[in-house]
Amino acid sequence: MAKPDNRADNVEHLQKNMNHTIGNMEEAEQYLAEHADEISPQEKQQIEAKNERREQSLQSSRSEIQDESEHQQ
Repeated sequence: MAKPDNRADNVEHLQKNMNHTIGNMEEAEQYLAEHADEISPQEKQQIEAKNERREQSLQSSRSEIQDESEHQQ
């Protein structure tokens, strides 16, 4: 038998994941700031592209949090 859909803590989980993603973005930016002259242009581009994908993920998560908040009311 399937478990009932319990959405009570979805916003909390989404926020936790967003905080983790933001931390990863900041860590990558700090790495670039400290080591930009030591890494290859390809590696720099890969890190920047990954942060762009992270930003897109954050935007999606923000929308999902808004949807979840509206459903909880």
